[in-house]
Amino acid sequence: MEDLKATPLRAEHENLKALMAPFGGWLMPIQYSGIIAEHKWCREKGALFDICHMGEFLFKGDLVADGLEGVFTFPVSTIPVGRSRYGFLLNDAGGVIDDLIVFRLAGDEAMIVVNAATTGNDFSVIRSRLKNPAALTDISARTGKVDLQGPLSRAIMVEHFGEAIRDIPFFKFIKTAVLGSDAIVSRTGYTGELGYEIFLPADKVPELWRLLLEDPRVAPAGLGARDLLRLEMGYSLYGNDLDETITPLTAGLSSFVNMNKEFVGKAALERELEQGSPRMKVAFKVDSRRAPRHHYRILHQGEEVGVVTSGAFSPMLSCGIGLGLVKPGAAALGTRLTIRHEKVEMEAQVVELPFYTGGSLRS
Repeated sequence: MEDLKATPLRAEHENLKALMAPFGGWLMPIQYSGIIAEHKWCREKGALFDICHMGEFLFKGDLVADGLEGVFTFPVSTIPVGRSRYGFLLNDAGGVIDDLIVFRLAGDEAMIVVNAATTGNDFSVIRSRLKNPAALTDISARTGKVDLQGPLSRAIMVEHFGEAIRDIPFFKFIKTAVLGSDAIVSRTGYTGELGYEIFLPADKVPELWRLLLEDPRVAPAGLGARDLLRLEMGYSLYGNDLDETITPLTAGLSSFVNMNKEFVGKAALERELEQGSPRMKVAFKVDSRRAPRHHYRILHQGEEVGVVTSGAFSPMLSCGIGLGLVKPGAAALGTRLTIRHEKVEMEAQVVELPFYTGGSLRS
């Protein structure tokens, strides 16, 4: 535990008696009052998440001439200022080094937000692909980030930080002042609910955390609830549903890949499109309240056809749900599957995503 990094909110979590555990090289809160209670609060009110472990890079320069345009699976230079775009950093084989979001801060400026466990490698890989490596700076250590997610989040944010927040569309952001410091407030998130991400100086995060928790509509939520919330939406988790052996096509995320531009890994994806993927992402619902887990085996008509990549009990559906990678012949909607692990066995059916459709995300 001594080797783990800590966010600026570690003392706050400890004061709240959070259950702390390692995650991506960081000591992070898994739960406070309980995963199910925090999940429910986010679906109904406003849940506050510590996301300071995520990585942030600042790019300053010509997006095309300095090489950023060719790094990711999506166009960067066409992102309007004030908007953000999701996509991938790939290896030569088309595997996902990371999934990330690029925020277009100005004509010659962008912020790249990456996963915590991959931050160091992402920075090295991106810089190595730039024509001007000096254009990229790692600002993770000085950047704090908290997420407020839930159907009441807009009202809470407007009340505390002003009317400008009210009209932020999905995947757009504004630059504003929070607690007297320059900040970015974006309308993105990972829960399927209306929500906001607040980027501000790391030393201001504890004050912001305490301010928001004074609001009776806000409660802290840990990574346990966050994982359950994202799974109900069918969102991929890096390290489970995505890694360097899984391509975006295999993961069912081809809509975030623009094959009309150049990027590392494109040739491998073209081959996969031509030859077909040996594995396909599936979403499935279990016929009972049993929870499938990562690495459980997936069988179809008695044959082992794949593996569970993410799974849990869904409070909103009152049954087990999961994502997995299977042979193409077992991926059609309605296909019956058996999920097995040692003596545990459960029947399931392939379904459409998202699992949960009642969220406030587009409100």
